[in-house]
Amino acid sequence: MSRTKAIIGLLVLVAASYIGVTTLAVSAPAEIEEKKAEAERVLAEIRDLDGRLGLAIENYNGATLKLDKIEGSLDSTSERLELARSSGRVAQDRLADRLRSLYMSNEATSLEVILGAASVDELLDRVSTVERVSARDQVLVETARSARVETGQRARKLKDARRQQELVVVERDQQRREIEALIAERESLASTIEDELAQLVVEEEARQAELKAEAERRLIAQREERRAAARVASEAASSASASSSTETPSAPASSPSPSPAPAPTAPPPAAKYTGVVATALKYLGVPYVWGGESPTGGFDCSGFVMYVFRQHGVSLPHHAATQYNYGTPVTRSQLQPGDIVYFNGLGHNGIYIGDDKFVHAPHTGDVVKISSLNDSWYAATWVGARRL
Repeated sequence: MSRTKAIIGLLVLVAASYIGVTTLAVSAPAEIEEKKAEAERVLAEIRDLDGRLGLAIENYNGATLKLDKIEGSLDSTSERLELARSSGRVAQDRLADRLRSLYMSNEATSLEVILGAASVDELLDRVSTVERVSARDQVLVETARSARVETGQRARKLKDARRQQELVVVERDQQRREIEALIAERESLASTIEDELAQLVVEEEARQAELKAEAERRLIAQREERRAAARVASEAASSASASSSTETPSAPASSPSPSPAPAPTAPPPAAKYTGVVATALKYLGVPYVWGGESPTGGFDCSGFVMYVFRQHGVSLPHHAATQYNYGTPVTRSQLQPGDIVYFNGLGHNGIYIGDDKFVHAPHTGDVVKISSLNDSWYAATWVGARRL
């Protein structure tokens, strides 16, 4: 009996072990899938945040650009106001000397002009209407009046610019707070899938190394193609020159030439700044920093584009939407290396490098990298492209 109980107990233990193993085998994949689904949900939220963050940062950059223009206008208007005031003081001093002269002359008409005026403006009007005022006096009056008018206009313009400056400062401060709140929210979300993100970073670094090598091979091939095309063109030109020197010129045709067909719509000009691709690839791996515009301080998207093109003598503002006003529009089918590509309602941009790839400073927590136009988010938020 005891032996039977022992055998039954052993069978129970084996069954329990088997059930436990089976349960583990069933539950483990379920837990993994659940965690994977959670990570994908969080990543989708982070991507949405990155889009909003990109727009907020570019709005901040736009406000900064606006503020710079206002401050430049303030400096210019202040200088012009001071010049107008200086001119006004000189004109009024000269007019005052003339009025003293009229007063000392004891002429009744002159006394009426001076003593009957209730203000400087009325005095100027009175002097200009006196028939006996000389042409020289008239010039003095008009000079003084013009200086007073310009001084008033400049003062009002300065006041308006200062008011606008205050509004933009407030707007930029609000945008800064929005950016900081979005970054904090992003960091909080990212911390919930820290391990998954770390693995994605490792995988992305390997992928970027391959993409960089591929881009560099493509650049070398393009250089060779251009050199070969240049050699062919040179040989063709030499051959044509030799041929034309031996041919006898033919007599002009007597029949009138047909009217030329209307020219088709001109395509965009050929890309002039293909060299920016090699420059842009130098900065792969530089961290994204909002408001950044240098390799040492980091880049945001428009700061990166601005910095790269600056190396080629092209001056662009630090604002994606304003950069979109430069150059010539091109379609996706017309893209050439060196074109600037835009996404997310002009809240993001990068530099096209060929083969449907572009290099850019993506978002907070990332680095300058190569991405594909066919990636779902970039394909869905595509705006257009410009060729400088």
